[in-house]
Amino acid sequence: MRYTFIRTNSTVWPVRWLCRLLEVHPSGYYAWQKHPRSARTIVNQCLTGLIKQFWLQSGTVYGYRKIHCDLRDIGEQCGENRVYRLMRAVGLRAQVGYRRPGHRSGPARVLAPNRLQRKFEVANPNDTWVTDITHIHTHQGWLYLAVVIDLYSRKVVGWSMHSRIKKELVLNALLMAVWRRKPGSLITVHSDQGSQ
Repeated sequence: MRYTFIRTNSTVWPVRWLCRLLEVHPSGYYAWQKHPRSARTIVNQCLTGLIKQFWLQSGTVYGYRKIHCDLRDIGEQCGENRVYRLMRAVGLRAQVGYRRPGHRSGPARVLAPNRLQRKFEVANPNDTWVTDITHIHTHQGWLYLAVVIDLYSRKVVGWSMHSRIKKELVLNALLMAVWRRKPGSLITVHSDQGSQ
């Protein structure tokens, strides 16, 4: 694009001045003038644009085989190996599975008695809250979500999210629940007594 601009305006302005203006080295312009892009390079650039489009539409998940099928569906004639080469040249890769984060296991310890005893029917709001932590896989890594639910209404009354599983994750969720509900009496908080 810059080189064609320089070529069209080289009759009016000096080439070196145009190169300096467009931040292009003059030797690159002269090399392009001697050997402009081949037809194959132009087609490859168009294909690469389509490949990027399909790859982004898939949520950066598809590999070269599925993208090849997408290209065939719109009528593009090319082989799987060519799609593989073009994807590799621009650094596009399929998202291949992921490992769940490891958890420490050991003997079960009872830190507090189980007062709920699986009786999940509650008569009053803000009488019993239950909590748990789950992990969510994102494109940027794992996120941990702690949730506090009121058993009476089954509504989320507090939550917290963090990239590391620490005690602050649980405490922030409980503090949010207390701040939002402002309970006037004692509340039973039930959890599975994880390491946090």
